[in-house]
Amino acid sequence: MTVHGRHAALPGQPKIPAVVALLVCALTVVLIAFTWPAVRSQPRDVPIVVAGSAEATRFVLMTLQLDAPGVFEPTVVSDRKAATTAIAGRDAYGAILVEPSGTEVLTASAASPAVAQLLSQLADRLGGTRAGPPQVTDVVPAPADDPRGGGLSAGAFPLLLGGIAGSLGLSRLLRSPVKRLAAGTAFCILGGLALTTVDQYWLGALTGEFWANAGVVALGIGSIVFTLLGLARLGGLRSFGPGAAFLLLVGNPLSGLASAPELLPAGWGAFGQLLPPGATGSALRSVAFFDGADAGRPLIVLGVWCLGGLALFSLGAFRQHLATRVRRSSAALPLGGEPARTAAQ
Repeated sequence: MTVHGRHAALPGQPKIPAVVALLVCALTVVLIAFTWPAVRSQPRDVPIVVAGSAEATRFVLMTLQLDAPGVFEPTVVSDRKAATTAIAGRDAYGAILVEPSGTEVLTASAASPAVAQLLSQLADRLGGTRAGPPQVTDVVPAPADDPRGGGLSAGAFPLLLGGIAGSLGLSRLLRSPVKRLAAGTAFCILGGLALTTVDQYWLGALTGEFWANAGVVALGIGSIVFTLLGLARLGGLRSFGPGAAFLLLVGNPLSGLASAPELLPAGWGAFGQLLPPGATGSALRSVAFFDGADAGRPLIVLGVWCLGGLALFSLGAFRQHLATRVRRSSAALPLGGEPARTAAQ
């Protein structure tokens, strides 16, 4: 067959329009993944508590219903102590206290600077009394060196990217399954120590116990590394690629670290907390700023991802072992398919 032109396409080579269309689709998916949660973000059912007399709490609840319908999910508590306990236990993002001395709004910028700002704006809408305008008190403040929580939210992407790159490197460079797991474990531990050192002692984005914070970060890295190592062991790059893309394009935008899960599109915030980036961020907030309150759920999520990844890795190793035995059995058979007879026979 005669080929006309120097740049004729080789057999099986994809057409230029198909390649361009595929790249445009990929670019569109990336744009949607990273911008849709931000554009559609708005507060929905943000849990807060209200304390005061029966008449005062009715007034606050009615004001919230009229001025901010669906924004807050208020719960009435007895007094200021109960309100601060709910905030410290991560049962509420803030509180509205109506007392004879005046109105006070409690916030917790360590839980979410975005929600703390929202509550501060709510204080302005509540209006003042004869005792003066509402007072805003940050009962669990963000670190002084990072008052807007930028270090924690921005650190999610390097952690995710490092986990993806680390698992890919381990899969490509180490053939032994035992060496992969050993190196992966060491990578998670040392990575957790390194990232926590930078965030806590250099950037000042974390407070609390260093070793507890480092343990959460190491577990977060492990949930990514072991999952992707398991996928790579089970199905090679055909499984690794989609898994890494899912964590990057879905897990990172839905983590809620830049705002709060309640500010993401309905349902997606809760789903994001079941993925490694969101669970890591929630667990780290709880351990670093709230003495571990409500850290159990995200830590369980991270543990399930680690165990699931190890299960996939074991399944992949078992499949490879079976395939090796089949190949060896086939190689031991002669061309006729009958086992070779010994000289004694």
